Amino acid sequence: MFRWAIIFAVIALIASLLGFGGVAGMSKDFAVILLVVAVILAIIGFITRGRV
Repeated sequence: MFRWAIIFAVIALIASLLGFGGVAGMSKDFAVILLVVAVILAIIGFITRGRV
């Protein structure tokens, strides 16, 4: 999931450099959402690793 967040961040960067503001904004939002979900899942995985 971290890979997808990085991919969307790169797409947002390239789109913003080319002047596509709408695409850049949407890609940034997807990257942030994926990053937050990945971090939450990683924390849950680290916490429950020894208990399950």
